[in-house]
Amino acid sequence: MAERILTYGGDTIRVELLPRPRLGSTLRLKVYPDLSVQAFVPEGTSDTALEQALHQKTRWIWQKLRDFRAVQEQATPRAYVSGESHFYLGRRFLLKVYHQPDAPETVRMLRGRLDVCVQEPHPLRIQKLLELWYFKRAQQVFQARLQALLPSTLWVTQAPALKLQVMQTQWGNCSPGGTITLNLHLVKAPRDCIDYVILHELCHLKEHNHGLTFWALLERVMPDWERHKARLDDMAELLLTR
Repeated sequence: MAERILTYGGDTIRVELLPRPRLGSTLRLKVYPDLSVQAFVPEGTSDTALEQALHQKTRWIWQKLRDFRAVQEQATPRAYVSGESHFYLGRRFLLKVYHQPDAPETVRMLRGRLDVCVQEPHPLRIQKLLELWYFKRAQQVFQARLQALLPSTLWVTQAPALKLQVMQTQWGNCSPGGTITLNLHLVKAPRDCIDYVILHELCHLKEHNHGLTFWALLERVMPDWERHKARLDDMAELLLTR
């Protein structure tokens, strides 16, 4: 993986270098909530021009990283009590916990709420019930979106195997064998963001790196992918909080 190491304020900053999909454009920097940094470098950029551009932006990168660290420090872990908000397909739902010792334990989505009926109102039990509910929903949603998107990816001759996994730094990945793994938390994101991640991984079935051909392929099947990626990045802190 190509990268550059920057230093500022006593901190070391790793910047991953990726090719800029649009030729003739300027270098673009992106700092993510997981504290990773990527530079999208136009083809033909000299090492001198790259170093100069990164040097000019080092303070800005450091400030963005500092801001994301501050958000992480202030992030409040879920307490799994009535009144909390939880996301599903980009919408915010209020949690309502019902303590019913003799009733079956259930999770239902109803009029902007997630109603959890639990026999013992312990936060860990409520968390597990919600995680199981999210898992079942994610299986249905991801499979449905995959099937809906396959007709636009003509290089895919058969539906790839699909796995779910809780991840903190990735929304998805594609194995060398062609299995696509999606982050369980992705089901909390808007549908267009889910489509972006699935299409991103489907493109990796043809192009296994992030070269110019990969980005051109992604742009062909989703011309506005950058908008959906930016929206997903902005929501990451909210969606990944457990």
